[in-house]
Amino acid sequence: MGIIEKIKEIEEEMARTQKNKATEYHLGLLKAKLARYRAQLLEPDKKSSGGGTGFDVQKSGDARVALIGFPSVGKSTLLSKVTHTASETAAYEFTTLTAIPGVIEHQGARIQLLDLPGIVEGASQGRGRGRQVVATAKTADLIVMMLDATKSEEQRRLLEIELDAVGIRLNKQKPDVVFKRKTTGGITINTTVKLTKTDEKTIRTILAGYKLHNCDVMIREDITTDEFIDVLIGNRKYVPCLYVYNKIDAISLERMDQLAREDNTVVISCEQDLNLDYLIERMWSDLRLVRVYTKKRGAHPDLDDPVCLRQGATIEDVCNGIHRSLATNFRYALVWGKSSKFSPHAQKVSLTHLVADEDVVSVFTK
Repeated sequence: MGIIEKIKEIEEEMARTQKNKATEYHLGLLKAKLARYRAQLLEPDKKSSGGGTGFDVQKSGDARVALIGFPSVGKSTLLSKVTHTASETAAYEFTTLTAIPGVIEHQGARIQLLDLPGIVEGASQGRGRGRQVVATAKTADLIVMMLDATKSEEQRRLLEIELDAVGIRLNKQKPDVVFKRKTTGGITINTTVKLTKTDEKTIRTILAGYKLHNCDVMIREDITTDEFIDVLIGNRKYVPCLYVYNKIDAISLERMDQLAREDNTVVISCEQDLNLDYLIERMWSDLRLVRVYTKKRGAHPDLDDPVCLRQGATIEDVCNGIHRSLATNFRYALVWGKSSKFSPHAQKVSLTHLVADEDVVSVFTK
């Protein structure tokens, strides 16, 4: 029996099993097995000679956004409208057969936008080059899920299932669980909160299923069995996702208003150029980029070419963004802007100082 057949068999058994306190333990075992088989499915085939067109697109710019959706939802049209890249578009499905990159230049930042081929149901199991599509999506800082506003909500649910199956967790935070392997001493499980969605017996069973007999587990939030399995596997990617409904010019105002009010959602029309500027603003906001302007001693700050970093960046990240040698020879830095205690005046700071958007930084070396 192949891996896909085993996965199907477990999924069918889970669907047949009623969810209650008595079956929690059994379902936990099935979920652990399912996660293990799915991980095996995503491993590259060693026998494969690797022919065909790959999706290895070099990451460039300050952030990467992946466009994901079913065929013919308008991904290629959007890429052509918001970047200077012409992606082939047509009124039939599967026009795009490989990853096509474009660049959005916004507020001094360069955002790489990847138009990926349309996903089909069963993509996580390799159908329609799906494995390559979702593997590329894992490298993105933000996923834009393109949906057809004229079609049912089932399209969104199916795409979420395919991404979830390959370990991409949309709009979720990594569970607050610390897991450490040991050579001896057995299993120690400590919790700082009451567990209502799983229990210690299920956790111990899952650990045994992964042949983990010596480890320390510290659980600091009320997690589910699935979240604990994610922590064990360790290769899950937690990515922000923006749901973009295209073709709003073909639906009623009431339906458009309903969609626009949903969380993490933007409504657009590529054909009519409706709301595209707002979509770029939302991408910028969800990427949480921080622009830092540099200033040489005795000169005005360079406001044309900022160093773009992720939220939570430090002066050390700024130094590395300018030149690797700066952090090694660092003495101190002067910061003007929101992160300065003495704003609008400068603050003398060290490498660990957190920078804010539109800060001006002057670095002094030994």
